Amino acid sequence: MDIDPNRTAVICVECQNGVIGESAVLPALAQSAVGLIAQLRPLLTSARSAGVTVAHAVYTGSLGGSVHEPAPMWRKLGVLSDTWTDRAPEAQVVPALRDESDLLLARHHGLNPARDTELLPVLRGRGVDTVVLAGVSLNVALILLTGEAIHQGFRVVIPRDAVIATPDTYGPLILDNSLRMLAHLTTSQALIDAWS
Repeated sequence: MDIDPNRTAVICVECQNGVIGESAVLPALAQSAVGLIAQLRPLLTSARSAGVTVAHAVYTGSLGGSVHEPAPMWRKLGVLSDTWTDRAPEAQVVPALRDESDLLLARHHGLNPARDTELLPVLRGRGVDTVVLAGVSLNVALILLTGEAIHQGFRVVIPRDAVIATPDTYGPLILDNSLRMLAHLTTSQALIDAWS
């Protein structure tokens, strides 16, 4: 696989304590993510060693504002996360995935990690034109981020084993029937080999 480390970023989406960690607010998603952390560690280590930017896109609460999202999912999540702040344990990246060299890009609204946030402009400013998406979940955030990145001119790469959905059986369906038309699907090992 031809992927230039200097023009690539791995974006870990919502790999934070309140989503897949010890204080997860969506138990089914956290259960699906049990093996994800171990799967992501070698990918992120390889990326950092090769000079690939690693960015964590986290949700850190609405800063006391009310949530005006029409999605039924958001009505539940807004209540569960309304006390989160940038320093709240739930907003912190799962420790096993965090490195001091990583970028931490928080958002305080919406289900889309890139819509009206600094995520993609910051990466573009660093010379990135290819984003590798990892994390959770294929149900909503990763689909929305893929679309936003494509619209903004980024090449999107998704390692099949670095993303999950709930239920587990839904992930391959999303990848094979929707995301394969928008992104290059690969594996973590193929990326590790490319960066070695």
